[in-house]
Amino acid sequence: MPHFYAECTDNIREEAALPELFSKVNSALAGTGIFPLAGVRSRAIWLDTWQMADGKHDYAFVHMTLKIGAGRSLEDRQKTGEMLFDLIKAHFADLMAKRYLALSFTMEELDPVLNYKQNNVHALFKS
Repeated sequence: MPHFYAECTDNIREEAALPELFSKVNSALAGTGIFPLAGVRSRAIWLDTWQMADGKHDYAFVHMTLKIGAGRSLEDRQKTGEMLFDLIKAHFADLMAKRYLALSFTMEELDPVLNYKQNNVHALFKS
């Protein structure tokens, strides 16, 4: 963990520059020192069917979720959330200046017991 999800309306697929956003997010999360680089994953979920507001304009939205394992302090989670949302707003600033765009971000802490995983990538980064 952490896993970063970006749910995006398909009408901004080209302009959203998600590979660049994911690179920034992954680097920022690893740079906090509280998340292992091998566990960081970012992904897009493109939405081809949606309606926003009154449906009368070419609205777009990106809803992002960061799912993290349990155990980080509220202070660390809040710092991380604020840092990421600042990064997100900066990434989408030009696009927001050109069109109707809604950005939202939430962080979810996963259950400490009912959370199963196996990963051999961590060994690559242990040295």
